[in-house]
Amino acid sequence: MISISEAIQLVKDNSSPLLKNTIKPIEKAGGYKLFNDVISPLNMPPFRQSAMDGYAVCLHDSLTYTLIGEIKAGDSIQPSLKKGEAVRIFTGAPVPDTANAVMMQEKVSVTGSKITLESQIPIHHNIRPVAEQVKKGALALSKNTKLTPAAIGYLASLGIQNVTVFKKPTIAIVTTGNELVEPGQTLTYGKIYESNSKMLQNALYNLKFYDVTIHKVEDDYNKTKAILKSVITENDLVIISGGISVGDYDFVGKALEELKVEALFYKVKQKPGKPLFFGKKDKTSIFALPGNPAAALTCFYAYVYIALQKMMDNEDLELPRIQAKSLTKFMKNGDRPQYLKAIYSNGTVKILEGQSSAMLQTFSVSNALVFVPEEINKIEIGDLVDVVLLPV
Repeated sequence: MISISEAIQLVKDNSSPLLKNTIKPIEKAGGYKLFNDVISPLNMPPFRQSAMDGYAVCLHDSLTYTLIGEIKAGDSIQPSLKKGEAVRIFTGAPVPDTANAVMMQEKVSVTGSKITLESQIPIHHNIRPVAEQVKKGALALSKNTKLTPAAIGYLASLGIQNVTVFKKPTIAIVTTGNELVEPGQTLTYGKIYESNSKMLQNALYNLKFYDVTIHKVEDDYNKTKAILKSVITENDLVIISGGISVGDYDFVGKALEELKVEALFYKVKQKPGKPLFFGKKDKTSIFALPGNPAAALTCFYAYVYIALQKMMDNEDLELPRIQAKSLTKFMKNGDRPQYLKAIYSNGTVKILEGQSSAMLQTFSVSNALVFVPEEINKIEIGDLVDVVLLPV
């Protein structure tokens, strides 16, 4: 059995960036990182644009101008203005080459075909120049840029439809247990509804990892071995739920050993989630999580999350940690470090009831985990505690 810090370091040291690429339509590229620099195919904006609803004018010495027309956003007209002439114009509309300033409508009075400005305005006022954002042929976004909603919008504004991005890992979730049945089936005596696969799948979806398959296997050694051999061969990451303990019908450990999976650690000094396995087979990472749901999800956030971030070559490998004042007391049993389900808000944290590794009810309303190290046995109200912030 190893310490939490040793286990985390082993995950970091034995996880590597995938460095594979794939092409994605931009509407499906959110959360990915660019594999290459993106060069702008056009000037943005591609024409001189009005930054305001107002009047485009050809400047002269007087404040009064003759109105000769109107230009809306999307119009392709190019009226020729002489000094002292103006056109009504709207935000985003093309500014005629012969206009050299735009006055916002709130500072203009209109009388028939004449307009009067409140004051003189400088040349180029309220006109967005050609290529103000980016020039054609210039760098639009650099390699490794994470594609946020704003980045997607920016690329769409440049007319880009597809981008080459770093490929995200293919992930298999394997659940084991004769006692498990699918929701919707009749729940007979001795059976429970299987929840871990859906829980872990949605934890992955929440982190924008969508290439996930789910595999279910009975407590049968040959079937367990066959499924594991298949998913390890076909995926970058395998997450196994259950079957890793030492019961007569826990076949995962034996199957992994026979498949020659390199065991990097098994069992971590922590609560919940002591029976945690991490190993490698060629370039595939394998985590065998405890079967108890809360323990499985805790281990996912503490360890699997790190491997995923490393695969994506991200800098921040662990979930953010802060210190907060505890609103509750807590007495720890035993000497194992513990992760406690909690609710964090505005610098304070409330440790919740129901810390059993089998209970998801409390976890379902948590947004944080309070980490209690080995040397601390109790927490008093007002104590500063370490808080791991969960993805929301």
